[in-house]
Amino acid sequence: MKGTTFAYPMYLFSGYFTMGHHSDITKRFFLLAKHQEIQALRHLSSNCKIVKAVTEMIHQLQRERGMSNVFLCSRGERFATQRAQQETASEMSEKTLRSLLNALYLSNSDNGLTMRLVTTITFALQGMDNLKDLRSKVALQQLTPTESTNAFCRLIAALIDVIFEAADVANDPAITRLLVALFNFIQGKEYAGQERACGAIGFSSSHFQQSLCDRITALTDSQNHLFETFSKFADDTELSMWQQQLESDHAQHLSRLRKMICELGETDTCTAELSEIWYDIATLRIDAMQDIEEHITDRLIEKATLRIAQAEEELRNNELLIASLNSSPPTGDTPISMIYDKTVKGLSMEGTHSEMGITSTSLSAHKSFYDLIRQQAQHIQDIANELNGAKQALNEQKAIDRVKLLLMQQGKLSESQAYKKLQSAAMEQNIRIAELAQRMLESLI
Repeated sequence: MKGTTFAYPMYLFSGYFTMGHHSDITKRFFLLAKHQEIQALRHLSSNCKIVKAVTEMIHQLQRERGMSNVFLCSRGERFATQRAQQETASEMSEKTLRSLLNALYLSNSDNGLTMRLVTTITFALQGMDNLKDLRSKVALQQLTPTESTNAFCRLIAALIDVIFEAADVANDPAITRLLVALFNFIQGKEYAGQERACGAIGFSSSHFQQSLCDRITALTDSQNHLFETFSKFADDTELSMWQQQLESDHAQHLSRLRKMICELGETDTCTAELSEIWYDIATLRIDAMQDIEEHITDRLIEKATLRIAQAEEELRNNELLIASLNSSPPTGDTPISMIYDKTVKGLSMEGTHSEMGITSTSLSAHKSFYDLIRQQAQHIQDIANELNGAKQALNEQKAIDRVKLLLMQQGKLSESQAYKKLQSAAMEQNIRIAELAQRMLESLI
């Protein structure tokens, strides 16, 4: 796709077809629809490649955030070497992402980008431009662990938004389901990373303030919600990988440490050595999640490539069939068309459709071509129906995020506090969080 402009066959713009009641422009638009579908799939394939590069950079930044946190909590005594090595890994993933963005979008005028996706990419790039300054401040111990964690969280959130927008513009149901699964899993993994950072802060200081305990609890609840949605859209292999992670030793150890945090009181203390144990266990869990992420992103690219090949084959078959129909002798019977088709909507509130005298003997070239048109229209409708189901989870998450932002702005709450307030309200009304969020948004319109 790099630097290429799609060329339509010349017969789309010539007087090649002269078949009966079907004008040249009708045939040309029929084939143009399939060309547009292929073009959209190629744009989507580019998005999927970007998504894979973004997920890799997010993972590297999550590792850098965790190491920077330990480095700051220990006042530079621990993880200095590991942090420097991780900076190099993060920079390599950033270089790959920037190069891919340039090749797929800036070097190709016909890139299929939406304004929203361009805006989210720009916002993320602006954050990436300032990573050097953040790293310098961490190296000089000029930031607290919380300040450093929040800075990394903001950039990672911007990168996740890129994936969110890429999923929102997808127009293939199977690929959309994959993107929905990936988006929810990545967001859940990010909350797992934030939980790792918060736990490291508490254990390093040998004390957990109630606000920190509440935040870890909220992060755990958010993970459960997102991973539940992921499970609805994942395939059997990914579900098996996820189940193995849930039953792993490090998952059980993490659960016990979570319970310990919840049982600690405001005046209770814990040994600081637990910070390294917590970090190592949480890291094992997050690294296992990365394997699942890679499986989904690989499937994304494979599915996009397959769908392009399928659509191109369908186009070739349509071209051959129309060419053969063109040589068929015209019939004197009434041709089947949308104006005589009883299945097409007619008079509003019409009770019955009158017969037009069309029988099986009317199966002419005109009928065959009309069948192609109807099949294509049905194909588009089927895609729309499947997309509605696949994007419901995405729209629900969008509603939850918007309401959280409103609560944070109006009540000056943290993200975890806003989610907890939304969760409590939903429980009181005995409805799903997504349903409550949608009602709240509708009340503002």
